[in-house]
Amino acid sequence: MSRQSQPSFSFRFDENNQELSISGSMRPQYAEELDSCVKMVETAVAGMRGTIYVNVKRLVRLNNLAFHVLGGLLVRLCDERPDLRITVVTSSVVGWSTRKFGALRERNAKINVEKYDNDFYPGQSFVENSDFIHVLRTQTKMTWRHEKSILPRHGMRPGLNIADICCGIGDFAVLLQKEFQPARLVALDHSRSSLAYARKVASDFGINGIEYIYGDASDMLLEDNQFDFVTCRHSLQVFDRPELILKELFRICKPGGRVYVTNEKNSHCLGEPRGETIQWTYNEVAKLWHHFKMDIECGPKSRRLLMDTGFDDVQMESFMVTNMDGDPQDFADIIESWKNLFAGDMANQRGDSPEFIERFKRGFDDHIFAALHPKGYAGWPIWVASGRKPL
Repeated sequence: MSRQSQPSFSFRFDENNQELSISGSMRPQYAEELDSCVKMVETAVAGMRGTIYVNVKRLVRLNNLAFHVLGGLLVRLCDERPDLRITVVTSSVVGWSTRKFGALRERNAKINVEKYDNDFYPGQSFVENSDFIHVLRTQTKMTWRHEKSILPRHGMRPGLNIADICCGIGDFAVLLQKEFQPARLVALDHSRSSLAYARKVASDFGINGIEYIYGDASDMLLEDNQFDFVTCRHSLQVFDRPELILKELFRICKPGGRVYVTNEKNSHCLGEPRGETIQWTYNEVAKLWHHFKMDIECGPKSRRLLMDTGFDDVQMESFMVTNMDGDPQDFADIIESWKNLFAGDMANQRGDSPEFIERFKRGFDDHIFAALHPKGYAGWPIWVASGRKPL
């Protein structure tokens, strides 16, 4: 009887990018179970020169025997081939992989390890600031007044399998759970601190049934074709390559299901009185985000982005959050937080002059003035788009 068991992992080699991708779970009982994989890697690498990329972002399990075989193979290839370098691409989502594969560099200096998501989220440190949490909750409270009635027009209804990707502090997922009572609700985010807060909120409110998952939205450890409805709110604008996120949203959505996104065009924020200084400041916000490889002007581009990804029946609309949506002070608090973040940490990190920052802040202050003025009006526009995954 053969000692080999059925493998639960897969290998794929992309010759154009010289990338070997390994996904799944490598937990052999015997080294010979990996003989065919070793042979495949040796054959694939034989005709290559320069840097070979070994992508283990989706390798969720790896026992010591498998690491001994795989690591030994990578070291041997570099030892035997002076023209070969190997870069192992890991992800913080699979926390052990960077540390484990990093040890290979001590055995051969031509082996390098890159954590994929270190550079992919250039603005993450800003949006994950814990001081920003109360503001995010206020934002959701103000947008939910609109989205609660908008969502059904885009296919939301009770009893669906739903994924809320880039869920942040989880307040939107809680509202979905209460309002639409999904059959299943998965909430995924790349911030451990946000997920910890989300779990606490759900616990405090007695909300059960939400599966909170730490994950990378551009390379999720979720199976294909799982969800009837996938949401991703105010997030494409934060990523420098939103097409990668959309590709993943498309993948996990069931055929016939829908993906729902919201994004902004911050330069269209408005207010009266003092409209001119307000307009100048929000035009500068767009330039500031662009400096950090983020696109807060993404909103009106959503239709094209969805269609380019392969969605059909793309629907789109917009709404304006204003100082008349409940307590004007809520809107003023949001603007104050924007001022602290945009004209504070971000402007300072870009190296802006004190004179520029002072003028930059003035527009936010004038927007607050418009929001709180008894005859004033202040607005923040949001674009909503959804697309169906073809059958």
